[in-house]
Amino acid sequence: MTTFRQPVSHVLGWAWVVLSVFLLVDLVVRGSDVRAVVSGAVLLVTVGAAYVLGVRPKVVTTEEGVRLVNPLREVFVPWSAFTWADVTDVLRVHAGDRVFRSWSMRESKRAEVRQNLRRLNGFGQERDDPRQMRPAERVAWALRSEAERRRARSGSGDASSVPTVVWSPDAVAALAVPVALCLGSLVVM
Repeated sequence: MTTFRQPVSHVLGWAWVVLSVFLLVDLVVRGSDVRAVVSGAVLLVTVGAAYVLGVRPKVVTTEEGVRLVNPLREVFVPWSAFTWADVTDVLRVHAGDRVFRSWSMRESKRAEVRQNLRRLNGFGQERDDPRQMRPAERVAWALRSEAERRRARSGSGDASSVPTVVWSPDAVAALAVPVALCLGSLVVM
């Protein structure tokens, strides 16, 4: 099992969660009025947003297939249904005529332009060398390589396997509960 994620957003998400814990402790110790309750509820909404947008998104390869964990939904594409992976502005996983986008592996146009300029100047000529690829391109290459290895090992595979898309209960709860608390605290105020 391999996990791919954007390290900067992951670290910043966890940093905000840790900082928020200290801020919530400060609110509990010093706050005694309704404004402290409203502030705490708003802070919990930001913690939920940091979890859903920064900590949670990732791409996970398993024995059965690839799982795209996006902010509110999860997509599972079995290796037998996997046809291709590429990068536009995000990593895209193709399963037949369906295309699934990964929130966690984003790429700016600036990175693509920078790499193209490096190629024009004679640097990074090997396009299939993973060390020369941008991070999202490297993940797409790794997914394609893993799919080829799985197909070679199992033969044609089970063609009846289809991708599944489900809402993630933990992500919905991470946003819905703090929003409900925030609205409840505003009503009490």
